[in-house]
Amino acid sequence: MPHPYESLPEDRFWRTAVADRDALEITGLWKPKWEIRRRTRIVTAGSCFAQHFSKALVARRYRWLDFEPGPAGLTAEQRKDYHYGTFSFRAGNIYTPRMLLQWLTWALTDTPVPEDVWETDGRFYDPFRPGVEPGGFVSVEELHASRRETLAAIAAAVRGTHVFVFTMGLTEAWQDKATGVEYAVCPGTVAGEFDDDRHGFVNHGFGALLGDMTAALRLMFRLNRGLKALLTVSPVPLTATASGGHVLTATSQSKSVLRAVAGELAMSQPRADYFPSYEIITHPAYGGRFFAPNLRSVLPEGVDHVMAQFFHDQAATFGSEKDVLPPVAVPVVALEDAPEPELTEAEELRCEEEILAAFAPDRRNG
Repeated sequence: MPHPYESLPEDRFWRTAVADRDALEITGLWKPKWEIRRRTRIVTAGSCFAQHFSKALVARRYRWLDFEPGPAGLTAEQRKDYHYGTFSFRAGNIYTPRMLLQWLTWALTDTPVPEDVWETDGRFYDPFRPGVEPGGFVSVEELHASRRETLAAIAAAVRGTHVFVFTMGLTEAWQDKATGVEYAVCPGTVAGEFDDDRHGFVNHGFGALLGDMTAALRLMFRLNRGLKALLTVSPVPLTATASGGHVLTATSQSKSVLRAVAGELAMSQPRADYFPSYEIITHPAYGGRFFAPNLRSVLPEGVDHVMAQFFHDQAATFGSEKDVLPPVAVPVVALEDAPEPELTEAEELRCEEEILAAFAPDRRNG
């Protein structure tokens, strides 16, 4: 009787699938569970890299939904600065599963939202999305009213979508020691003031991350029985780490655990899937070709290749829709002025975490 390995296809063997191929010819990394068509209603949220998904979907005329488009009359630059159109709702970057669970709990249940507000120079900042209002809100009342709009948009997004794309970015976070509420960034960086007695560092482990992400999916699936979740992991390394270790190993730790969580959920949850944008950018098979010289920012051609693989694997599994796959991948940055390769991701995208780079030793007095 032949053993199982004798009948496996070539993409199951390292030599034929990877070593004998040019990296750009490696395909079929994703076997999607369900079809995503142009009429599929899609929302996006998560870390900075999630912003690329919406741009690519719009460029290919897919139905990406914006539930908090903002007031009329804003220029394109103003919309970008105020985080309108960045994600499907104006929550800013949601780096951890715990942050996603918090937002969903506040938006979809009767759980009251904490009254936390950060004040700097007489202006007020939302600790859960401190970067959405440049210069801060005029008053606490304005901040709370804006937050209520975002919570309503989140609820509408969950109710009104077919596919919720969430990109996990970090395991490290800062919380209120007394309440356990998690902030978007460390207090005192973007705004507010750090208090060692009140604010504590946490580096979420596999169990906590899996529990938070499972609870977040349960909330969404309960409200919308037709919703599916597509999980990704951001390939962008940590800007800085408060873990006590080297930032390189801290990055490996965080990304590895997030990848394991995404894989576990994709295996155990029929309505959850994982798309390997993380592997496409970071795997040694690609030789680092998709990173800028700073070894952190992802080059436009890397984003293009990731999204080309997304549409290719959908087409390979379910058949292609007309004009979905152009002969050459459409540059997603073509929707805006294409940045020079040496620009940091923060200059191309909106990323609160990038502010941590300003506190590196060589910049503190600069």
